[in-house]
Amino acid sequence: QTKMEYEWKPDQQGLQQILQLLKESQSPDTTIQRTVQQKLEQLNQYPDFNNYLIFVLTKLKSEDEPTRSLSGLILKNNVKAHFQNFPNGVTDFIKSECLNNIGDASPLIRATVGILITTIASKGELQNWPDLLPKLCSLLDSEDYNTCEGAFGALQKICEDSAEILDSDVLDRPLNIMIPKFLQFFKHSSPKIRSHAVACVNQFIISRTQALMLHIDSFIENLFALAGDEEPEVRKNVCRALVMLLEVRMDRLLPHMHNIVEYMLQRTQDQDENVALEACEFWLTLAEQPICKDVLVRHLPKLIPVLVNGMKYSDLDIILLKGDVEEDETIPDSEQDIRPRFHRSRTVAQQHDEDGIEEEDDDDDEIDDDDTISDWNLRKCSAAALDVLANVYRDELLPHILPLLKELLFHHEWVVKESGILVLGAIAEGCMQGMIPYLPELIPHLIQCLSDKKALVRSITCWTLSRYAHWVVSQPPDTYLKPLMTELLKRILDSNKRVQEAACSAFATLEEEACTELVPYLAYILDTLVFAFSKYQHKNLLILYDAIGTLADSVGHHLNKPEYIQMLMPPLIQKWNMLKDEDKDLFPLLECLSSVATALQSGFLPYCEPVYQRCVNLVQKTLAQAMLNNAQPDQYEAPDKDFMIVALDLLSGLAEGLGGNIEQLVARSNILTLMYQCMQDKMPEVRQSSFALLGDLTKACFQHVKPCIADFMPILGTNLNPEFISVCNNATWAIGEISIQMGIEMQPYIPMVLHQLVEIINRPNTPKTLLENTAITIGRLGYVCPQEVAPMLQQFIRPWCTSLRNIRDNEEKDSAFRGICTMISVNPSGVIQDFIFFCDAVASWINPKDDLRDMFCKILHGFKNQVGDENWRRFSDQFPLPLKERLAAFYGV
Repeated sequence: QTKMEYEWKPDQQGLQQILQLLKESQSPDTTIQRTVQQKLEQLNQYPDFNNYLIFVLTKLKSEDEPTRSLSGLILKNNVKAHFQNFPNGVTDFIKSECLNNIGDASPLIRATVGILITTIASKGELQNWPDLLPKLCSLLDSEDYNTCEGAFGALQKICEDSAEILDSDVLDRPLNIMIPKFLQFFKHSSPKIRSHAVACVNQFIISRTQALMLHIDSFIENLFALAGDEEPEVRKNVCRALVMLLEVRMDRLLPHMHNIVEYMLQRTQDQDENVALEACEFWLTLAEQPICKDVLVRHLPKLIPVLVNGMKYSDLDIILLKGDVEEDETIPDSEQDIRPRFHRSRTVAQQHDEDGIEEEDDDDDEIDDDDTISDWNLRKCSAAALDVLANVYRDELLPHILPLLKELLFHHEWVVKESGILVLGAIAEGCMQGMIPYLPELIPHLIQCLSDKKALVRSITCWTLSRYAHWVVSQPPDTYLKPLMTELLKRILDSNKRVQEAACSAFATLEEEACTELVPYLAYILDTLVFAFSKYQHKNLLILYDAIGTLADSVGHHLNKPEYIQMLMPPLIQKWNMLKDEDKDLFPLLECLSSVATALQSGFLPYCEPVYQRCVNLVQKTLAQAMLNNAQPDQYEAPDKDFMIVALDLLSGLAEGLGGNIEQLVARSNILTLMYQCMQDKMPEVRQSSFALLGDLTKACFQHVKPCIADFMPILGTNLNPEFISVCNNATWAIGEISIQMGIEMQPYIPMVLHQLVEIINRPNTPKTLLENTAITIGRLGYVCPQEVAPMLQQFIRPWCTSLRNIRDNEEKDSAFRGICTMISVNPSGVIQDFIFFCDAVASWINPKDDLRDMFCKILHGFKNQVGDENWRRFSDQFPLPLKERLAAFYGV
């Protein structure tokens, strides 16, 4: 049979049966839908079932469009699932029918055919369908609008789905022809076709596709020609193109930058919100470019008001947010409102002198005040743009903002006032210094706004106040902290769910900043948080756990008072008993309990046994499920390993809080066997948490860990791979803890780990936390086995000294420095070249223990005596003055 003769005819009875199915599948009844699914699966057994589907889509014009389109979509799913099993004749019939009907009179049918074509193409069929692209490209020149539009629609989908293969040698580089062709259509008379043309080319900007780069000037010129297009979809695609070009070909935009900025200013105010949103992305992208500051400075007087204006809720937002509903606390949450949470696994880190400035952890206070609306909108994008620009210009932004703020913050319309409060929060990070003079007036005003009659004003005020928490805490507590806390606690018990949520999150931020400043108010705080338990619906309960966990982290052992424990533990344990092992709500509850256990220490003893047991069970269940899934993936589904990770982290919290008291629990369980499996898990987060637990159990009850060390050490050695930063960090820390317990018996294991540690400490761009832990562990290994480690002193002494000079005096720093001193006495020549770094590190101690101070003294004087006074003076003249004074005062050198 040649292709031309393949003339397939449907059997009338079969056709009726399929039409009946298509009708039924449009029924809202789920039971009927399920039966339809089963019948469709059965029909897939017949080789020509797919012929019927394409026939209904392209030939059966008597049927209504939704039914024909549905037939095409079912065929698309079959292509996705079973294409390789289609008989040749069927495949060819489908392909030719698609190309013959791409110009159907109905936009819905054209679009469906286009979807079908791109699905076949992305099944590896671009190679096996050589006439597809040439045919579609030639159809673009058709006089018939429907044919041109249909072909363009299909091409746009293919460009989206198969961009990579289009730009490879596999197909003989079709883009060299396609891109110039697309550019011709930028000037087409139909807006729909202009829009397709820009969208097609846009797919190739970010990948810097050669074929586009050759025509980049003509592309940009054509974009400019479309700047004033009356079709919103075209303007949106033009804005999107310019935003991407900003990242990829800044060099080509620079000469036109003034005009582009002016244009984007207009578009950010476009009547069509989708266009405005695309344009607003421009400011976010530009702010990340080094040239931003110079390019935008002259446009700020125009830009800032535009962004600020975009931060108002639209009328539609208010309807979607039920902005007129003030009390909804009794209405249960719909499950799809609850976002999946991500558990942040334990990482062991050192505390620093300049406490409170954490760079890793500032991702919690994103502008995230109304997360039930379509997530990204003009308001959020404008606020995010203002936030990044505030970080670029710092206080230079304030002259443009302050006059606007005065007007907004005291405005009588709540929507305007609300946007002013959002503006104030958005600039908090970048303009903090310049805002300080105004805060004594603004903070009390904001605290008043916490009791505004509009829920949306109350909720945004919570967020904005949290952005200034750092300053509030730096002032005398009675001035702002106390009134702020009092009002925020009332908002935690607000009758509006969005306000409860915002208040809980803001309170967690305040807790992190205030730490022990909160201790005098603990009873009052716990009262509120515990009362919220009985009040909250599902979604906010999860945020409440977080606020309680953060409180425990912030006040630490101050929480360990019988009356506080009596308030806090019963509701937590009640929830704990209610939740099933499969319930994802366990995650935030386990995280919360982990913080509480660490803070309460011995106060947690009465609750520890059932909590410990359940964690071990969760780990065991997950591992068992994973083994079944590995053995028979089609029979058993993969477990959600987050359960195991969170359980391991809570066990760490218990070990840290209970210390030696956990010994009997460990003795009566198989946790070490389970950990041996977890440490070898494919998933990095599982390994990360198991190494944290290993370190904590090593500190708490080493007698149970010791028999396993010979099995554990090789695994720890292979995980010293800085590609997985947190895994590597926790493995490093655990090795250090183990060495302190093992003493001289650590000797046989040194070769498994030392070379990797020395390599890591010398790597450029290693994160600070990992550097510090690596240095401490090297020091500890040298402390217990100086003969083995000291010979390598010269290879690590310099980065060792610079990474430990900034951490606080503590046990870990103490043992590490004892190690370095011991190694210097074994191999003094290893430190000679970098002695100034050693001096600097010694000077970083505020008050070392006496015997450690003696060790420092001995080494400093030994060096001075060896080189002689004259040389020492020359040497110490290179010291910065504070270092010189410090060494003289403390060590007499």
